Amino acid sequence: MSNDPVRRFEGAVALVTGASRGIGFAIARRLVDEGGSVVITGRKQDALDAAVAELGASASAVAGHSDDAEHRAAVFAHVAERHGRLDHLVNNTGINPVYGPLADVDAEAARKILEVNVIATLEWTRAAVAAGLSRSVVNIASVAGLGASPGIAFYGISKAALINLTAQLAYELAPRIRVNAVAPAVVKTAFARALYEGHEEEASAAYPLRRLGEVADVAGPVAFLLSQDAAWITGQTLPIDGGAGIRPLI
Repeated sequence: MSNDPVRRFEGAVALVTGASRGIGFAIARRLVDEGGSVVITGRKQDALDAAVAELGASASAVAGHSDDAEHRAAVFAHVAERHGRLDHLVNNTGINPVYGPLADVDAEAARKILEVNVIATLEWTRAAVAAGLSRSVVNIASVAGLGASPGIAFYGISKAALINLTAQLAYELAPRIRVNAVAPAVVKTAFARALYEGHEEEASAAYPLRRLGEVADVAGPVAFLLSQDAAWITGQTLPIDGGAGIRPLI
């Protein structure tokens, strides 16, 4: 049996938003390792520079805010100039600036969450299609969008909307472009630190696989959904949850 790495993205170009670290970076790393070229985005230029240095010559970056139309335009201009094509889009950027019950959520914070987590995802996808996106989209949702999520309820609401947006886009963009999503549970990143720091063993006990997620646990399924291995899959949301969605019947 060959030990050569899989090269499913040889010659392909992918755009991964919010990819200077964490899940987004792990996805970019996986695509590069499988032969692809990536353009990554994020808010901070220095963090992006460090990410590109680690990813190598197949990567480049454009800094800016995900919900800024001028930033999106600059990204697609960069993609066109550097690569002349775009095959895949990963909408990874998301925010959750508030914790607590819905009764306490500030309306402006709620609007900002929807703007970044849902509306910006739609705008990135529409702009990518206009720029010639040719193959597939994966949106990074959350298990918080699949049911009640105490403490991060409005974040969950935004991810539920993203899951439905995924299905709607899949229907409208078929047959040329496939659109799917993944819904991770708690993954050990700086973004999710408040959900496990200081009580990781207790948090892990909620999962049948008895551990929290790692970024590679998400990058692999995303690469699969982007690739031709998933050529007959669209409009789906794949939970990545260490078995947390299993509900004993008795």
